[in-house]
Amino acid sequence: MANRGRNEGSIFKKANGKWRAQVSIKGKRLSLTANTRAECNDWLRKMLDQIDRGMTFEGRNLTLAEYLKSWITVKKNALRLNTGLQYEQLIKLNVEPSFGKMKLKDLNVHVVNRFYQGLVERGVGISSIGYTHRILHSALEEAERNGILGRNPAHGATVPRLKHKEMKILNEQQVGLFLVVASNSRYKNLYHLAVTTGMRISELRGLSWSDIDWIKGTVTVRRQIQDIQGNGAVSGRPKTFAGIRTILLGETTLNKLREQKSIIENESKACDSWQTNDLVFPSSVGTPFEQSHVHKDFIKVLEAANLQRIRFHDLRHTAASLMLNHGVPALVVSKILGHSNPSVTLIIYAHSTLDMQTKAASVMDEIITPIPVNISQLHPSAPDLHPIAPDQKR
Repeated sequence: MANRGRNEGSIFKKANGKWRAQVSIKGKRLSLTANTRAECNDWLRKMLDQIDRGMTFEGRNLTLAEYLKSWITVKKNALRLNTGLQYEQLIKLNVEPSFGKMKLKDLNVHVVNRFYQGLVERGVGISSIGYTHRILHSALEEAERNGILGRNPAHGATVPRLKHKEMKILNEQQVGLFLVVASNSRYKNLYHLAVTTGMRISELRGLSWSDIDWIKGTVTVRRQIQDIQGNGAVSGRPKTFAGIRTILLGETTLNKLREQKSIIENESKACDSWQTNDLVFPSSVGTPFEQSHVHKDFIKVLEAANLQRIRFHDLRHTAASLMLNHGVPALVVSKILGHSNPSVTLIIYAHSTLDMQTKAASVMDEIITPIPVNISQLHPSAPDLHPIAPDQKR
């Protein structure tokens, strides 16, 4: 005999001894056959809960690819253009070929784990897999909130970890050598600002003269310019609110910017096809510079200076490390870099904090190490406080 709950589902025992649970969604039936009544009860409870949260029969039978297509269409409205395109690309390249045809209802943590392992075997990069996991987890989390899934199958999945790579930075002497060798480069002042402020190349690319306050001696980071496939160079806000920041500049750096302004004014007068965009570091015709041109010049300068090959982004790491190693508080460094929290800065630049600990250890040794004195000479009446050897007896 069927056991009905809220007239929305039923559980009954079949002739073969197995148990069967059924639930209807707008006249369409979903069912489960299990070995025990408890399994049926558990399944029915989850189904009724999902129905209460808006699950439809069509949604129950959605494939992962169908769901993700619908999800990303809406999600892109809340993402930066470049981020939205990255999401779409990773879904297309990593998710759809592997298990895009699988129905949402058939997904579980074991399926997701096999998916990640398959990506590893295909040779997909660990960082790409991690990014794919964040996208998949976010999409399925929303499916759970909307009642399409009873539980996020990506939650608790085992994601391959990226092995930590030693950060490459330049020390003080190497920075000085680099800037000297770069003195004949078109991008010499860009390199100087990158080292002194830790600004990202996309932020330097979007820097305008209106962002510089010559009286206060500051530069304000308000935007970045990135290359978006199919859209060219696109200007947008920094990734986070903390990325919008004002940085105080030293007099030498301000002089470098004054020099840069003079260079750009001369170039604009000499170029008939100049496009006025108010950029501090434009191309030879006034448009946003090509990142590939800067990267090629950057490597050329490193080789000429006989320095190790590093990425342009490592100038940002160099700036942070130099500031921390010279006693600039982590709170100040995090504000300069545009980190959301000083703890982020300390985690990324743990190697610098270790150097700081070395200095701290030396300072503490100097502070607490007593200076040998003869107390009896200072106070003739003072008792003899010299330690007694173990084998001495009073």
